[in-house]
Amino acid sequence: MPAAAISGRAGNSASGGAVGAQDDSPDYREQTGMAERARDQLGRFGVWRGASQVTPELAGVIEQAGFGALWLGGSPGGDLRQVDELLDATRTLTVATGIVNMWQDEAGRVAASFARIEARRPGRFLLGVGAGHREAIQRYARPYETLVAYVDALLAAGVPADSLVLAALGPKVLRLAAERTAGAHPYLVTPEHTRRARAILGDGPLLAPEHKVVLEPDPQRARAIGRPRVRNPYLGLVNYTSNLRRLGWTDEDLSDGGSDALIDALVAHGTPGQVAARLREHLAAGADHVSIQLLTAPGADPAAGYRQLGQALAL
Repeated sequence: MPAAAISGRAGNSASGGAVGAQDDSPDYREQTGMAERARDQLGRFGVWRGASQVTPELAGVIEQAGFGALWLGGSPGGDLRQVDELLDATRTLTVATGIVNMWQDEAGRVAASFARIEARRPGRFLLGVGAGHREAIQRYARPYETLVAYVDALLAAGVPADSLVLAALGPKVLRLAAERTAGAHPYLVTPEHTRRARAILGDGPLLAPEHKVVLEPDPQRARAIGRPRVRNPYLGLVNYTSNLRRLGWTDEDLSDGGSDALIDALVAHGTPGQVAARLREHLAAGADHVSIQLLTAPGADPAAGYRQLGQALAL
């Protein structure tokens, strides 16, 4: 089982090769500026939710609860028409994608969608892109090289680097995110991963991890809600299981739907105050923003949970 200790924000001398070394070079100043603009957009806390489960009305609830951003999960389509609807329904909320899948939509189409959104609602959209999962994509090959080319194409088509983040778990893609975009949006991670990611990214780039939560003080009931959402599909996807093994989790932890310790690490549960304290561990470990995926019992309305979390986080 991984060590539970969480350090403060990592410095640039950490092992793993931080690319954002703190200096006065033009590249560093530009990178820091990109990340600062993204941080201003997002605020400290946002909401992650599958795109098919988001309505304009729910986006309004999330904004009223004080969250700075709404991340659309589940590989939303490259036309990004839903983003228009959600921005029209809110006043200040940033909408982000978590993430557009590079195998499903050509970079040119996504860049054109970005330009349309930016022209209508400037400064309120953050484009998250990534490689998805090899198990779900038949033509999944040379993902890193393909991602580099995809980022190059987006930038060449006019998507500003400060409006672009990458889904990143391992060191190689984290470094790419730091070098070419505003930063990284890791998914299914712990504060320990956030600490390691910050050491790799350096102090400048944006780090915006996702974390699942269940507002239920009884651990057994909370795990009954959280475990199915971790087991299926994530414990069957090699990019996530490989990342968890890098963090020290064992085959035993990853089997049979995940050990209690693993589920507790990946799904914060308890009272709203207890969950808020867990989420702040990511900030202490070096995150700039945390996107919160609220898990509920089937059929439950999430609106009350978002309001409770907003209050507990003092948004």
